[in-house]
Amino acid sequence: MASIAPAANGAFPIEWRREVAEVPYARALLEMDARNAAVFAGTAAELVWLLEHPPVYTAGTSADPAELVDPRFEVVEAGRGGRYTYHGPGQRVGYLVLNLAERGKDVRCFVHAIEGWVIATLARFGVESWRAEGRVGIWTRDIDGSEAKIGAIGVRVRRWVTMHGFSVNLDPDLAHFGGIVPCGIAEYGVTSLARLGLSVSAEQWDAALKATSDDFLDALDAAAKRACR
Repeated sequence: MASIAPAANGAFPIEWRREVAEVPYARALLEMDARNAAVFAGTAAELVWLLEHPPVYTAGTSADPAELVDPRFEVVEAGRGGRYTYHGPGQRVGYLVLNLAERGKDVRCFVHAIEGWVIATLARFGVESWRAEGRVGIWTRDIDGSEAKIGAIGVRVRRWVTMHGFSVNLDPDLAHFGGIVPCGIAEYGVTSLARLGLSVSAEQWDAALKATSDDFLDALDAAAKRACR
C-alpha cells in the first residue's frame, strides 16, 4: 500500500501536516510555492497539508469579475485553475504538493483521483457524493433534495509538481458563499456536513482522509501505468 510511500524514485516519504490554528491564505501560498520548488529539486518530501483559513475569497485563473458579487472579505489571486471560491473557518482544506513526474504526468487523472478520495472519505460518514459531468467538484443531495456542492477542487501544476488541492465543507458559514458565484456555477447551491445533520470535527475528517489515502495514491500509481481509474 502507498499511504506514506514516496513516489517511484522519491527520496522521502510523504509528509502529513495538519494545522489546528487558522493559516492566513497568503502565508499558505508562500509555503506551497517554496515546497513546490523543494520537491522539484529533490530536497524535500511531498506534502499533504490539512488546514483552515480565515475568511477569504480566492480567484482562480478563469475568475470572472462579474462573479464577485459582494467582496466582503479579502480577495486573493490564487494562481490555481478555476474561478472564485470561498475559504473560511469550518471548511477543511487539503493542499497537495506531489511529484507527478513520478506519478503519471496526467493532470486529468490527478483531479479524478482527488475526487475519488473525497467521495470515499465522505462515505465514511454516511454521505453519498459523486462527480458531475462538466462540473469539477464533489456533489451531494442537499436537505431539500436538490443537488449541491460539498467539496471544491482547484489545482496548479508547475514543473510537474502540484499545488493547491481541495476543500470540503464541514461546518462553515454558508452565507459567506453568497459574496461570489461559487466556482462560476450559479444554478446549484452549496451545502455542508453540518447542514446535512452531521457533526464532524476537523480531527475526525483528517483521520478519515488519511485512512482512505492508500486508494488515492494507488490511483496515482495506476495513472503512472496509464490506467487512470
